[in-house]
Amino acid sequence: MNIIRNLISVSATLLAIAPMQGLEIVSPDGGTSLNTTVNDGVAVYSISHNGKLMVEESPLGLRTDKSDFTKGIALVSDTVMPYSIHFKQDRIKSSDVAFDGSRAILYYMTEDGNRLGIEWLVGNNDVAFRYLIPRQGSDGETGSAVVTAESTGFRFPAHTTTFVTPQSDAMTGWKRTKPSYEENYTNDAPMDERSKYGHGYTFPALFHIGSDGWVLISETGVDGGYCGSRLSDYTDGIYTIEYPMPEENNGNGTTAPGIALPGTTPWRTITIGASLKPIVETVIPWVPLTPLYGAEVKTTGKGTWSWIIWQDGSINFDDQIRFIDLAADMGYGHALIDAGWDVNIGRKGMEELADYAREKGVEIAVWYSSSGWWNDIVQSPTDIMSRPIPRKKELKWLRDIGVKCIKVDFFGGDKQETMRLYEDILSDAADHGISVIFHGCTLPRGWERLYPNYVGSEAVLASENLVFSQEFCDNEAFNATLHPFIRNTVGSMEYGGTVLNKRLGRDDNHGNIRRTSDAFQLATAILFQNPVQNFALTPEAYHSAPADAITFMKEVPTTWDETRYIDGYPGKYAVIARRHDDTWYIAGVNAMDHQLDLNLDLPMLSKDQQITIYADSDGNPLRATSMTVKDPAGVKTTVKTGHGFVIVSN
Repeated sequence: MNIIRNLISVSATLLAIAPMQGLEIVSPDGGTSLNTTVNDGVAVYSISHNGKLMVEESPLGLRTDKSDFTKGIALVSDTVMPYSIHFKQDRIKSSDVAFDGSRAILYYMTEDGNRLGIEWLVGNNDVAFRYLIPRQGSDGETGSAVVTAESTGFRFPAHTTTFVTPQSDAMTGWKRTKPSYEENYTNDAPMDERSKYGHGYTFPALFHIGSDGWVLISETGVDGGYCGSRLSDYTDGIYTIEYPMPEENNGNGTTAPGIALPGTTPWRTITIGASLKPIVETVIPWVPLTPLYGAEVKTTGKGTWSWIIWQDGSINFDDQIRFIDLAADMGYGHALIDAGWDVNIGRKGMEELADYAREKGVEIAVWYSSSGWWNDIVQSPTDIMSRPIPRKKELKWLRDIGVKCIKVDFFGGDKQETMRLYEDILSDAADHGISVIFHGCTLPRGWERLYPNYVGSEAVLASENLVFSQEFCDNEAFNATLHPFIRNTVGSMEYGGTVLNKRLGRDDNHGNIRRTSDAFQLATAILFQNPVQNFALTPEAYHSAPADAITFMKEVPTTWDETRYIDGYPGKYAVIARRHDDTWYIAGVNAMDHQLDLNLDLPMLSKDQQITIYADSDGNPLRATSMTVKDPAGVKTTVKTGHGFVIVSN
């Protein structure tokens, strides 16, 4: 059969459509091209960027308990239209989100007459797609389905290397709380290197296509109506979508999501660039989504947190007074009171702490375990957030004593049942004007957009490991240069960093030894984006750290209007710029075993502009120095191993 290709110009986007077969969509700038067609009854796609094939021909499709859309299908219709969206969004890397490209909807039919749609969004550096499942049957009598598997795949050129983190075994780790997205990353590893546990990889996943560029894979729009997904191990030259493991949640709940028809799956997102710039700056996790509800929630941006350095022994009335005082001295909005408060402080004591904090111009934030029937957690309070009636009663009490933020910990996997729990906690908290941080949890998948009172997730091997392991301290710089290019690109990351103690203990005579410099620690306050930052500051550090470091930590914002990639390579070094109002913060860290001499192009600065540089060197304490920019395209700086810098525009 002859294939007729019609070229249609739509809003500066070139569309080459092959009727009943597939289509090609070229991005507005002409740099990215999506091709999709049907080969031997299988829907497939590929993506090119700057003339280079970045995602090779890969399969599409899924199976439900009613239909198999992985084979024997034919394209029956296609619709292509311009797509443009512009909205304001707080709590992410950019407050002003704009996306221009094309939207395409293709419908396929099986031999038995059932239909499946695939919706595509194509922009200059981003491609997103999801499946649309209509009511099934000849007269549409089937109104529900269980999605049993996806054949969605991602095939990369053979020379590709990976920066990915494995999915852990289920029901392992501390009190059988894994998976919790807290595993180590590979570093430029070959694709055929088996994942550590044999269960594939969690999102997001970064792929280096050699000199051709980079590809970031993730998903977004997962709410209580679906499960979270991951990538399989590299098998037969391809990665595929995997659903949760049966053992997650202590075996409770199905691994296969059930949906009402017509229904949709979450979006799979693919960000592509010749450099890491589009990866760092992408906003595709939020572009396709619409808020699920409105909420009047006031969120404080910075807080103190005794547990992160002082651990369980600090959860007592007197120590919490000290950290409330520290929050007041720093000008922070809250002090986070962690696990065991119900036993060690009591509800009456918490009410007294809330009153004391209010007198100091501060609030308290409160920790909870999410646990119910899927792990062995004993850190209390337990069995409250997992059930609707005690949860609503608790949230009312929290509202009445003035709490506006809670932190909920120790979730149990990615099943649809668990995603419903995240959503239920957020929804109930919003009814009481309370924002929510998640810890020991899954990756946020567009949740800043979906849930107005969501303010961050851990889902990373975070700062608590500095206390737990000297090895983690030794590798802190390496890990810090990964997150700005991988985990933190797709969602807020509740890391709890910026340690100014020399040792990770109640004093500088005990605990693991910090290997990174003070300037490095200040830089992480910029590199790691989360709208609520519970910094790892202690009363001792407040008095012993360099005065300029404390001044910086008082002033640094936690919300950003713009983010730009400046320079870096995962596992080696990172330089990222973020803007708050009219002030730019440019932060850099070095994880390599040698001094780094940088010549930075900083177009956000201007000639003769005054800037402040926070830096340190071996044997010299951190200090802030004022300088005049001579050439914004050639700002020179030297960064020693384990050191960093911050440049602040004046």
